[in-house]
Amino acid sequence: MIESGALVSDYAPGTPPDAANFPPRNRIIAGLSLATIVVEAGEESGALLTARYAADQGRDVFAVPGNVFGPTSRGTNRLIQDGAQLAIEPNDVLAALDLVRAVEHRQARRLLPDSPTEARLLEILGRDPLHVDAIRLRAELPIEEVSSALAMMELKGLVRHVGGLQYVIRF
Repeated sequence: MIESGALVSDYAPGTPPDAANFPPRNRIIAGLSLATIVVEAGEESGALLTARYAADQGRDVFAVPGNVFGPTSRGTNRLIQDGAQLAIEPNDVLAALDLVRAVEHRQARRLLPDSPTEARLLEILGRDPLHVDAIRLRAELPIEEVSSALAMMELKGLVRHVGGLQYVIRF
């Protein structure tokens, strides 16, 4: 699955999209997810059904509160009233799922690269995509060293290939 992905469905390949298929699909998604976060939901929203699936499967359910007069906030406010965890900012979710350390771990990996080449590439890369040739020029390293380091860094989750031989930092 890591190498080529997976397809999980209640339906045979080629089944056309149909609104009736969305609830079973969302049941699978809720079961595969660590948590479900509902940002907006009307009183009869499919998002509430997904939240119910998540809760039934023992997953955490979070809701973002909204205007008490807003029709798209009635569902999220009701979820909170019924016991969903309040999510006002991302750290609310990270703390509840004990993932705050995951963010710290990523930051530590950046501070503690595995090699001088990785350290140099982390200094060069940012949020804007950069072509491998530009990375090589800035790093003043052979292309094969840069390419192999980028491949390893991608496997470790430090960088992301965004297509066209362009890379960005992941944190």
